[in-house]
Amino acid sequence: MPVVLGVAFGVSFLAPPTPAAAHNSLTGSDPRDGARVATAPARIELRFLAKPAPATTKITITGPDNVVAGGPPVFDGSRVRVPFKPAAAGLYIVGYQLASSDGHPVKGEVRFTLTTGTAANPSASPSAAGGAAPTAAAGPTASGTSSTTPAATATPAGSPVPAAQESSQSRGWLWTIAAALLVGGLVVGLQRWFRARRR
Repeated sequence: MPVVLGVAFGVSFLAPPTPAAAHNSLTGSDPRDGARVATAPARIELRFLAKPAPATTKITITGPDNVVAGGPPVFDGSRVRVPFKPAAAGLYIVGYQLASSDGHPVKGEVRFTLTTGTAANPSASPSAAGGAAPTAAAGPTASGTSSTTPAATATPAGSPVPAAQESSQSRGWLWTIAAALLVGGLVVGLQRWFRARRR
């Protein structure tokens, strides 16, 4: 029995320590590595094999165009949660760095893709915002004339009468005078004829 215990003790002493005893490592994440998500999560969670030390743990989140999309991490045992601040759709990289019990740093990253952006559309139509749409100003057409139909204009009272209308009015007056003279001549002639008969 002592021989068996000695052999077992010797084997355990000569066997190298397991990686879990010396190095910390990532065991899972939310979202998981390589995931495609349509709705942006409120925070990113990383789960480690051992409890990471806040003083030696660094976590960063970068999005499209290297935009920082993370905040200060919150430690809860072996879990670390980081607020997520998404912007445009695209690839997001969660990088982490922490120290192991043997002093060696452990580095890694989790990648996931956000398929729907959260930025609001900056261009809104005035009618949708409640404002009145601007009316288009009348401009010249291809032929050089105005595109709007001009309103009918009345002839000013002091404007000269056209020549054709003036000529027609003059002829009317001449016919009237000629008719009056003819009637007057007939009256005078009848009067003279009656006087001659009475004699």
